[in-house]
Amino acid sequence: MTDDETEAPAVPLGDGPDVAGVPLAQVTGRLHFGIEASEVVRREGETRIRTPTGPRDLAAVIEESDETYFPTRQAFETAVRDVIGTGPVPTE
Repeated sequence: MTDDETEAPAVPLGDGPDVAGVPLAQVTGRLHFGIEASEVVRREGETRIRTPTGPRDLAAVIEESDETYFPTRQAFETAVRDVIGTGPVPTE
């Protein structure tokens, strides 16, 4: 490999506007399941996630959910998406 190949990103990112918040999958990847909602809030509550209405603190999203325990990754993501909805994420 040449020096030019090691410096270039694997995927070109483009010059578009930034997207505020982090993807839900990034937060989910840092957690282990089953986990209580209170533990998610303690560990990741201040993290701002991307939503169709703009970035939101994960703690606020969890508080709007009726779930107190997430046995699986899918259960967690479903509960969060039930609160935030799905759709395109706005850019800055």
